[in-house]
Amino acid sequence: MPFSDPDRARDYQREYRRTRRAGDDCTTPCTTPVPLSFRLKTAADVLALLEEQVAAVRGEEDAGTLEKARVVGYLAGIALKAIEAGNLAARIEMLEMVLKQRNGDGRR
Repeated sequence: MPFSDPDRARDYQREYRRTRRAGDDCTTPCTTPVPLSFRLKTAADVLALLEEQVAAVRGEEDAGTLEKARVVGYLAGIALKAIEAGNLAARIEMLEMVLKQRNGDGRR
């Protein structure tokens, strides 16, 4: 991240190196650190988060009906992509298992 001010660049680099030494390879000093328990690793994690967010949006009393519909529609589109990704991952795993069994545990 280029900074025109050398002091800001030095501060950023110091924080960046500190974050890396701490073992966090996912965040930079300019982003909010995400707790490890919250990080999404599978399509099922994404779907669980989306389900939670849809419930939060539907329960929001200050939001209008049109705004809720727009947000829920957007989240539903993302959920469909996550479902497709989960299905593809399951199919790939199944194919890998079959190929390993055919080749004698993956050997040629």
